[in-house]
Amino acid sequence: MNVMKKIHIKKGDTVYVNAGNDKGKTGKVLEVVPSKDRAIVEGINIVSKHTKPNSQHPQGGIVKQESSIHISNLQLIDPKSGKATRVGYRMDGDKKVRYSKKSGEEI
Repeated sequence: MNVMKKIHIKKGDTVYVNAGNDKGKTGKVLEVVPSKDRAIVEGINIVSKHTKPNSQHPQGGIVKQESSIHISNLQLIDPKSGKATRVGYRMDGDKKVRYSKKSGEEI
């Protein structure tokens, strides 16, 4: 029985990395993979990938690219203070919106 967990970040959000080799860095979320609870963040978790020559990389060789990071190691940046915050959900009329637990401001 696979239960989908609530993912507190979305594509385009600015996040803070609170664990791992890139702890303390911030970056923009490029992609979220809900099935694996992971996200790809710009400039975070850079890995070296060995590639064969192809039309995009005629030379081939080693390419540096971002790898996914578990969402439990990411926190959203508060739009007001610019610091990491937890995310809450509330109803705004008939719309469900995310808000910052630190400042109470909508995200």
